Parts: sequence; C-alpha cells; structure tokens
Amino acid sequence: MTIRKTIALAVFLIIVVAQPFAFAQADDDDDQAAAKPKAETPAKPAAVTRGSKNVPELILGSKTDDFAVNQKDFELVAGQGYRWKITSAAAFEYKFVTDLFRNVWMNQIVINDLEVHMNGGPAWLEFDSPGTINVQFTAVRPGEYTWSVPDLADKGMKGKITIK
Repeated sequence: MTIRKTIALAVFLIIVVAQPFAFAQADDDDDQAAAKPKAETPAKPAAVTRGSKNVPELILGSKTDDFAVNQKDFELVAGQGYRWKITSAAAFEYKFVTDLFRNVWMNQIVINDLEVHMNGGPAWLEFDSPGTINVQFTAVRPGEYTWSVPDLADKGMKGKITIK
C-alpha cells in the first residue's frame, strides 16, 4: 500500500510542478509570425440578443418629392429579431416588394395597432395613403435581398438588405 501511495504522490507532484512550465510555454509567442494589424481582421457581426432590435425606418416619399427614399441599404444579423417601420410620407400609392419576407421568420405586421399574424411572408405591402406599417420578424437566412417599389425603381425607389 505504501508503494501505491508513493507513486500516486509522485505523479501528483509531477503534474503540479510541470503545469507552470506548460503555461510559460503557451505564453511564449516570440517565435511566431507577427500578429495581423487590427485593420486587417474582419469585423465581427453584432451579437444576437434576445430582444428585437429596430431597423432604421424606411420612409417612402416626402411632402415635396414623391420619389424620395431616406435610406436604401440595410444590414441585419441572422438569428436576430427585428422591428421595421416602413412609412409612406407622400400622398402617392406605393407597392413595396421585397424578397426578404420569404427568407425570414415572420412574427407579425402591425397597422394602426391592428396585428396581422401569418404562416409566411406577405407578397407585398401596399400604401394607398400616407401611413406606417410595422413589420416584426427574425432574420434567419444570410444573404443579399432587394426591396423596391417596382413601378418606381427606375426613379431610385429600390435598395438592398444584407443579412450576415
């Protein structure tokens, strides 16, 4: 029995004494190539949170220009929930079309505090008068998607939505 205890103690001491040397070797990086400058390393996408985030509001038209758009490109993160206000600010009819709705998990669409829940995305959103439609969804499929007001895309009413 004492031989077993002696061997166990010896093994234990070897492990305890050898550990600091292993850590010292792990920190010794002077023989490795120089680290890449931070400017070259790609930026990490924003962390996914449990709560939904607001996408910058998309405003179609204005009181002075029926074809104005406040923002054309949007960047989202896969797995994140979002709330997106799409507003018609002009007294003009807009048919908002995007392939994004076929590539997200649709939660609800809210118009004047009335909620629409569905098992899939809408084909398009149509504004017959000024107003706001709130779309709540979770981005699930990375890729590049487009949005447009089809009959007015040549006047600049189009853009891109990127999910990373």
